[in-house]
Amino acid sequence: MYVVRPAAAAAAAFTALLGFTCTVLGSTAASASAGGPLDGLSGPVVYAHRGASAYAPENTLASIDLAVRLGFRWVENDVQRTRDGELVVIHDDTLARTTNVEQLFPDRSPWKVKDFTAAEIARLDAGSWFGAEFAGARVPTLRQYMVRVQRNQQRLLLEIKKPELYPGIEKQTLELLQETGWLDERHVSQRLVVQSFSADSVRIVHQLRPDLVTAFLGTPKVADLPRYAQFTDRINPWHTTITAEWVAAVHGLLGAHGRAMEVDTWIVDDATTARKVAGMGVDGIITNAPDVVQEAVGGF
Repeated sequence: MYVVRPAAAAAAAFTALLGFTCTVLGSTAASASAGGPLDGLSGPVVYAHRGASAYAPENTLASIDLAVRLGFRWVENDVQRTRDGELVVIHDDTLARTTNVEQLFPDRSPWKVKDFTAAEIARLDAGSWFGAEFAGARVPTLRQYMVRVQRNQQRLLLEIKKPELYPGIEKQTLELLQETGWLDERHVSQRLVVQSFSADSVRIVHQLRPDLVTAFLGTPKVADLPRYAQFTDRINPWHTTITAEWVAAVHGLLGAHGRAMEVDTWIVDDATTARKVAGMGVDGIITNAPDVVQEAVGGF
């Protein structure tokens, strides 16, 4: 369904953030242009989930641009594939929730991403549902997205979404990352993580590019963790499914690259929960509201 967020509410949130941005930029501009993490900050890494998606339409260029203006280096996205083979950045396997596809193509229900060409998707408005100031935002291709992330000097947690719908998407994604300069040593070692809810998909990525850092989305039983450690470096669970003991069990294993495995939990948007999971010892927090989480736990 194409739901329009009240424009006044969206505008108010965006205006408030612009004020916050001015303060952040003064202290982070130098660090944001460097290759490493922001200096002088500690705590879990804060990942801007689908960009700063509490304040801008998810998975759009506007959302990752806002994330960098707020001072956040890591962004997360979702990758799917069009009918004619183009990789695009969108979360749902249907276009209905975050675009005006129902208005432009009323006879194409259920409006699956895989049933539309890249040219058709490029026509869609992916911003108006969130707020009038974002009208005209588009669903970016992965190539467009990677160019923007590179321009912003950001780092990327890339999710291969529903790979069972798109045979061969792992190889295709890696080929595009190679073409856009994201598989050199510096990007691979510092700026890129590939994740999926599909263990098979994560395993394929690891087999194709053993140097890449990978993550499995889910909460395996402790007894099953050693099996995942053979092909991944991180286990990224929903925050309601974990305990400090489970996090410690993950940390107690060496992952695919011979280092202690890490835990990045999702989706945490409030200060209380952020402090709770930080107390459990998680390494990262994936959030729609990175500023809220950073203020709560001092992450970067």
